[in-house]
Amino acid sequence: MFSFPAGQTQALCVTAAGTVVDEKLEGRKGVRKKGVDGQVRSFKEIPHTGRSGWVNLVKFWREDRFRQLHKHMERTFNALGPIYREHLGTQSSVNIILPSDIGELFRSEGLHPERMTLQPWATHRETRHYSKGVFLKNGEEWRVDRLLLNKEVMMSAAVKRFLPLLDEVARDFCRMMQAKVEREGRGEEGKRSLTIDPSPDIFRFALEASCNVIYGERIGLFSSSPSLESQKFIWAVEQMLVTTPPLLYLPHRLLLRIGAPLWTQHATAWDHIFSHAEARIQRWYQRLSSSQGRGSEAGASGGQYSGVLGQLMEKGQLSLDLIKANVTEMMAGGVDTTAVPLQFALFELGRNPEVQERVRQQVRASWEQAGGDPQKALQGAPLLKGTIKEILRLYPVATTVQRRTIKDTILQNYHIPAGTLVQVCLYPLGRSADVFAAPQRFEPDRWVNNGEKGQTVEGSSFRSLAFGFGARQCVGRRIAENEMQLLLMHILLSFHLSVTSSEDIKTTCTLILQPETPPRITFRKL
Repeated sequence: MFSFPAGQTQALCVTAAGTVVDEKLEGRKGVRKKGVDGQVRSFKEIPHTGRSGWVNLVKFWREDRFRQLHKHMERTFNALGPIYREHLGTQSSVNIILPSDIGELFRSEGLHPERMTLQPWATHRETRHYSKGVFLKNGEEWRVDRLLLNKEVMMSAAVKRFLPLLDEVARDFCRMMQAKVEREGRGEEGKRSLTIDPSPDIFRFALEASCNVIYGERIGLFSSSPSLESQKFIWAVEQMLVTTPPLLYLPHRLLLRIGAPLWTQHATAWDHIFSHAEARIQRWYQRLSSSQGRGSEAGASGGQYSGVLGQLMEKGQLSLDLIKANVTEMMAGGVDTTAVPLQFALFELGRNPEVQERVRQQVRASWEQAGGDPQKALQGAPLLKGTIKEILRLYPVATTVQRRTIKDTILQNYHIPAGTLVQVCLYPLGRSADVFAAPQRFEPDRWVNNGEKGQTVEGSSFRSLAFGFGARQCVGRRIAENEMQLLLMHILLSFHLSVTSSEDIKTTCTLILQPETPPRITFRKL
């Protein structure tokens, strides 16, 4: 936990010569006032961590800061105040944390918001001659594709179509866990408990759920012997995530030319992810051919909801290459980014039994009133959504949300030129006492009743940003939110959760935040 000193405080600024000078911070917590002449301060006056990007990069590697990037950001805000510049290798950014500044940034983003391009991913597409999905696009081309995708993954009608597919997988996961507890657990029959690391099972759930929604097919990951292909896909996603961060700050084109192992590992991982999508597209064509051979007019889906892929293929508004690019990005971004928060959620519910019981009671009442309708059940259990928001506050999947300014902007009374990469740092934001009351406490209630509880600063509508914001928010947001809520709902209806240790989880950062060691959870049948 950290907060900016109240009143008149000092911040450190590293000068070009590498010495440290003092600057004055006055007034409201963390808000920088105008200079002595009353003018907006220049970009160069923003506190920074050192002018040489390569020197900074060497320090990062030497001190292993990439794996603790979230903690580095927290420490730097503590030392320099609510805004600072950082130059690492080939990347430069301005980092901010206060909701008032975040609001100012997002309000000026325009019709085509632009975020940092993950250049290693873009280079892979270019060298393989693949189309890019919306994650890697900008401008009008991005907007046209994104509006078409929104109809299949973001709109309420789309959610209503794919929710039963997620619910089906969540129910099957709980049946699998119940059988495992009965088979391997301790205690008398019907009341057994089992303590395990559930992460392998949760990863299988996330992949099974994503495949069911995106491809419209189950791949049998809850069987006693999951397919080698699926296990390779999970490995490829993890390999891609691990190799991305160092490539962000290095001249990856040079690494490509010299055949550096780091680039080869990254590209090989993406190749396997794309081959997984290609196989699913071929299966869709086979189903279409089979249905036509039987004389069916309903197409490959047989009249049933055919998943995001099937919807896009049947409507034909995107080219096949663009469909392949976008479903591949959604699959690659939809496994770890839901499986890891679910690990944290089970841990926090397990070490906060009173909170767990409050959420369970609301879920149980809502489930009974909904009569088995998953959409109604979720709507009647706001604490479930609050639990996910609270987990993502404490353990944000991504370390930052970025925008590249399209016009000159003023943040903390500093001039930010157009074209500057500005990063909202989510981990320190979520744990700041200047933004949240009792930030270290796990309180899903703080997000209920319009999020009024725990609000301590202006601009409070920009406090929950785990899925991004506005037109460039995560394209798979509705899938991920409902997937996590449904699994937690069925787990809480089936099991009481507890933990073997209530010590804080040590976290590490690849491209996403995750536990250094997955927590062990005790599942006791209700």
